[in-house]
Amino acid sequence: MRTGSSSRTDGGPPDYQSIVRRIGSGVGHVGSEYALQDGDFRHIVKLVMDTAGIVLSEKTRAFIHGRLGRRLRILGLSDFAQYCRLLEGPEGEAERHNLINAITTNHTNFFREPHHFDYLSKTILPVLAEASSNGRRRLRIWSAGCSTGEEPYTIAMTLRDHRPSLTGWDVKILATDLDTNVVAHAAEGLYDADRIESIPPAHRKRFMNGRPDEPASMNEELRSLIMFAPLNLLESWPMRGPFDVIFCRNVVIYFDKPTQRRLFDRYADMLKPDGWLFVGHSESLLNVTDRFDLVGRTIYRRAR
Repeated sequence: MRTGSSSRTDGGPPDYQSIVRRIGSGVGHVGSEYALQDGDFRHIVKLVMDTAGIVLSEKTRAFIHGRLGRRLRILGLSDFAQYCRLLEGPEGEAERHNLINAITTNHTNFFREPHHFDYLSKTILPVLAEASSNGRRRLRIWSAGCSTGEEPYTIAMTLRDHRPSLTGWDVKILATDLDTNVVAHAAEGLYDADRIESIPPAHRKRFMNGRPDEPASMNEELRSLIMFAPLNLLESWPMRGPFDVIFCRNVVIYFDKPTQRRLFDRYADMLKPDGWLFVGHSESLLNVTDRFDLVGRTIYRRAR
């Protein structure tokens, strides 16, 4: 789902405690529970909306309380009021990244919603290969909201399966996410055994390295196709495009309708004419934008 610098998984930069000391008194003993007052919750909800476009409701309050309670323990803060002051302070930018990372859910699998990769393989790539007869041999795919990397690596496997028809092509996959921690994880390309069970055995043998007692790593054949980068979809996009295909699956469900409309307009502008857009199984462009035509199950093609 995203821009920002890489975040430490141990809770942030080492000078956080000096920041905390400047917030006010009461820091020292960290209780096991923290009350999330209404005003602090509303403050966090607004900050998340303004920063990442993610809409939080009262239904998410317990979830937010649990996730951010861990941040308070790490930082040595005694209540959410201090946390809010840290977020708004002059040195709070790094913690705002950690806030977004903490509340973002990153559930994904290899070959999730397999009909999308079947469509990419059996419909889109043949169309592009046929069109290459005019000399165009460039393919660009964007995985927007790549999470821990399962999606872009699955795309890369699908493309490598079509190596003969893509011989001599300039092929690149851009993989971005708001959560700097998961982008770093994805770039490493290391996965435990339970994470790769959905990869067909033949693909595991061909595209992955490692012994049974070690995390499996994606090989260079896949890694060479992908560039990972943090990116906030609500901010400026440094790439120019155009892209042939954009995957934005299970991302816009966190946004309100106006934000969705703006985002899909930007995707249409970033796609080549007749380019394809894939969205998640519970998402739809109906009554959101008229710039795409539905061509398959949660598969759209740019219309204008």
